[in-house]
Amino acid sequence: MNYRHAFHAGNHCDVLKHTALALVLEALGKKAKPFVVLDAFAGRGRYDLTSPEAMRSSEAAGGIGAIFHETDAPISLSPYLDAVRRENPSGMLRWYPGSPALAAEAIRAGDRLVACDLHPEEARKLEHCLETFPNARAEHRDGYQAIRAFLPFPERRSLVLIDPPFERPGEFDRLASALLDIRRRFATCVVVSWYPIKGSDARTHFEMKVAEIGFENVMSASLEIAGASPLRLTGSALLVVNPPYGLSDALSTALSWIAHRLKASEGAGWRVAEWEGRHPVFERSEVV
Repeated sequence: MNYRHAFHAGNHCDVLKHTALALVLEALGKKAKPFVVLDAFAGRGRYDLTSPEAMRSSEAAGGIGAIFHETDAPISLSPYLDAVRRENPSGMLRWYPGSPALAAEAIRAGDRLVACDLHPEEARKLEHCLETFPNARAEHRDGYQAIRAFLPFPERRSLVLIDPPFERPGEFDRLASALLDIRRRFATCVVVSWYPIKGSDARTHFEMKVAEIGFENVMSASLEIAGASPLRLTGSALLVVNPPYGLSDALSTALSWIAHRLKASEGAGWRVAEWEGRHPVFERSEVV
């Protein structure tokens, strides 16, 4: 429980994750029936990019800071960038909305949000972040335990966001087990699962285990700002189970634009692929 996202808020990993999350939330909101969001590893909800933690790492400068003031972003980035700009009405980038803040702003009167964090201080700040949203609540608990406790939801439409800190060995195995549990408990829910692109062996083993679970429709997306480095995280990826219609096209357009602007060195690029069962439907990728 030593991880603090305040050091990393708004970096390139957040740009990938929150671009996809905003698109999924927008898609869920287009239908009248209510939905529920479970943010299993929520963090504190909102981050001050002028804080000592954020200023020490300066990671936001190579993420949201590099695109916040751009005016030529594709329409598929609007749900994400508009949400960040609403947090900063002065036009100066200071506040960054984490996933629970994005979800809390997106849910409607009949929808609800449950956001969890195990770290006591982060959980307290999360509760403060959500206290003005009547349909959102914070839970001080482990995210994997929350998945077992809350699924299946009474609502038929749902989104589970799984964004563990990857600070302990075996995190890929725990994430694969959680996805298997979701498949058994509530196979129709939308799942957005984030993971870092680190050692290729761990990532390949994880993706093979996910393929064996047998989800009918899975999409993956990745963003790398440079070639792999043993010193820093240069890329991350998402798995989206039961992706909303059109997400692959929208995310491909967004990531192509993002990758060109966040490129730090050679080896940068993006990839989006979708499967039905174990069979690839399409794949798009670009080295920038």
